Amino acid sequence: MLIVIGGGPAGYFAAIRAREEAPERPVILLEKSAHVLRKVAVSGGGRCNVTHACFDPRELVTRYPRGGRELRGPFHNFGPEQTIAWFADRGVTLKTEPDGRMFPESDRSRTIVNCLRQAAEKAGVDLRTGATVSLITQTDGGFVVDLTDSTTLQAEAVLLATGGQTSGGSGSGYDLAAALGHTIIPAVPSLFTFRISDPVLRDLAGVAMPRAHIKIVGAKKLEETGPVLVTHWGLSGPAVLRLSAWGARHLAANDFTFEVLVNWCPEMNPQEIDDCLQAETRSHGKQQVSSHCPLDLPKRLWQALVQAAGIADDTRWADLGKKARQKLTSRVGQCVFQVNGQATNKEEFVTCGGVPLKEVDFKTMGSRVCAGLFLAGEVLDIDGITGGYNFQSCWTTGWLAGSAMAHYRAD
Repeated sequence: MLIVIGGGPAGYFAAIRAREEAPERPVILLEKSAHVLRKVAVSGGGRCNVTHACFDPRELVTRYPRGGRELRGPFHNFGPEQTIAWFADRGVTLKTEPDGRMFPESDRSRTIVNCLRQAAEKAGVDLRTGATVSLITQTDGGFVVDLTDSTTLQAEAVLLATGGQTSGGSGSGYDLAAALGHTIIPAVPSLFTFRISDPVLRDLAGVAMPRAHIKIVGAKKLEETGPVLVTHWGLSGPAVLRLSAWGARHLAANDFTFEVLVNWCPEMNPQEIDDCLQAETRSHGKQQVSSHCPLDLPKRLWQALVQAAGIADDTRWADLGKKARQKLTSRVGQCVFQVNGQATNKEEFVTCGGVPLKEVDFKTMGSRVCAGLFLAGEVLDIDGITGGYNFQSCWTTGWLAGSAMAHYRAD
């Protein structure tokens, strides 16, 4: 018998693959909550960003702050192309959006949830919800798995696909892996928004910039250019989320308290912005600064930046002094915000940390320290940027683990 612990994307994929590869071997899928595939159901705003249309493994691995090097080989075996085909074979067609993200044509995550559940049922996976594992003990013939309801199961192989977490506790994949000999890298949040309380942003919730450059002050190479969204609690959007992923450990080490530098016009440096503003004083001198923006900025953002520079609403361009112009230039091209904390959608929570990758064989996803134990998904120290990459690592590692488990025999 084979046991998969964790009813998320990696666990489901592994359980289905194991049964399809070895239909004669019973597979039990244990999920401690009452509901399976919860992250799949809520991801992508309820649409489920299944994967990304990036088909070159060499390029694909660059989207993973942690795990990219180890995933290169696995992506050759099962990457986005194979994921698309897997779902197509089961009646689900994926579509590609302009930014490369891929969703079911239905635009409903329930389509993906139903597909996985139906595939598991068809394969004969024995799903058990409300099943919390308290202890896994390795024996000569495999493993004994104890549940908190006093149930005891025996298995030749066990897969941990319990997802990423920030704490241990009963049923924690980290605790179970540690008890079987693995070390654990402490988990910290990845893919989070920046909490900022600043007058400039106070009334700008909903304002979106298609492109802005954002940089962590005092940190080398932690900068991103892309869409930025102002929210009620600060800054979000793809550029911010990517930056949070690459800087996850650095930002956690600083207790999520740091400064960010934003250039709202990333195609221009501060001198070019200042030159543009100077030109405006000559060409549109009679226009009011607050109502006439020479830059490609949303009206509300421009007016907030003008106000932050201390420029009165009725000031004309011709009357804009050098000092005020330079303050406005700074607000546009070098706008500094103090970040005090991070915010996440708890249902879509992503962490970095977990089982160190050196302790896993990425050809099989088998443990290097405990024979017969396999690991897949976010229980490993793997995380990707936003865009479908985290799900793809779950599909890939789950498929490899399920393939290997199907043929594993305890000595």
